[in-house]
Amino acid sequence: MNLVIVGAQWGDEGKGKMVDYLAENADIVVRFSGGANAGHTIMVHGDTFVLHLIPSGIISPDKIVVLGNGMVIEPSAMFEELTSLSVKGIDWEKRVIISDRAHLVLPDYKNEDMRIDEHRARPVGTTGRGIGVAYGKKASRDGIRIADLWDPVIWDSLSEANRNWLAPYKEKIASMKVNLADFMMANQDKNILLEGAQGALLDLDHGTYPYVSSGSSVSAGAATGAALGPRRIHSCLGVFKAYQTRVGNGPFPSEMLGDEHEALGAQLQKLGHEYGATTGRPRRIGYLDLVALRYSGWINSLDGFILSHLNLYDGFEAVSVCTAYELDGNRIDYFPSCTAELERIKPVLQAFPGWDGAVGAARCWEDMPEGARKFVEFIEDYTGVPVCGFSVGPLRGETFMRNEVWTAS
Repeated sequence: MNLVIVGAQWGDEGKGKMVDYLAENADIVVRFSGGANAGHTIMVHGDTFVLHLIPSGIISPDKIVVLGNGMVIEPSAMFEELTSLSVKGIDWEKRVIISDRAHLVLPDYKNEDMRIDEHRARPVGTTGRGIGVAYGKKASRDGIRIADLWDPVIWDSLSEANRNWLAPYKEKIASMKVNLADFMMANQDKNILLEGAQGALLDLDHGTYPYVSSGSSVSAGAATGAALGPRRIHSCLGVFKAYQTRVGNGPFPSEMLGDEHEALGAQLQKLGHEYGATTGRPRRIGYLDLVALRYSGWINSLDGFILSHLNLYDGFEAVSVCTAYELDGNRIDYFPSCTAELERIKPVLQAFPGWDGAVGAARCWEDMPEGARKFVEFIEDYTGVPVCGFSVGPLRGETFMRNEVWTAS
């Protein structure tokens, strides 16, 4: 079975933790998009792991992890990450595989990335990791792939500086690279977990363009980025937080702005440790946006949601969510394509009473406080997507599912 996990918002929803949790029943974990701009945080047995390029399934000792052809890979960052895993006792040798069709991020891409953003009329707020440049060169057919390192014509066309930089990594990469389509065919009878990066609202096609990432962060990207056809994807799950966050520039319809809202945002930022795992930048905070979440459910063909951070609302008198938008005096309930419209939107909020008891103490649906269950049921009714799992704390054990997800829908 092939199971896809994506972020249903603007990233930082807790995908890494959920991939680590669901990897227990997987044989192989394939990361299908993104680069070192991603940051997936996992806490296991008292250790905290922050992964940028390596799939989150690496923490489980017997899993094969794959960097798919939809990724853009900076070799120095990858091997630094692998070294840090070794220091923490993670044996990754012969468990990390790289698609030979994945593109490379070269050293000069980083400065080019920052320079391009500085000169944009609408700066995106790039992480400066060279990701956009790598994807841009890929689209313009000027990029370099893993496989191209052994093509003498392409190798000789590189600058001497880039050849010297890449040379120490060639031998190491040679033992890790595979033809991913062939690998996936050979393992089609296995349980394969397909891990996305960023979130659906940062997708190049479906996100808040141009304030988006450069790759595919929706479930459809799993097919191209992991070398399997779309009919071979059996189920798609989307992770979302009980509120919303965004890093960098761009529209954010439900952002908590104004004294009363900003105070709540600051409280959630502190409770949720809302700082970027890659950049350290504080995340912008917003109310849970059900209009955007329903849109995300549709464009990803989600079979279920996994809800994280609901425990942060334990003890609150009320919990508000965005159920519609006000645009130029008119009420709408769809997610606009136009950035200027998204920036003019005012959220229409609906308040729900808080609950007695602690979501954070729940380890099954029946343990959840009644008020929290009603809140979840409203989300399900609004979006048309069932909430099939919960992350109620940062630890692996603070997770539970309402139903079996390793079953094709």
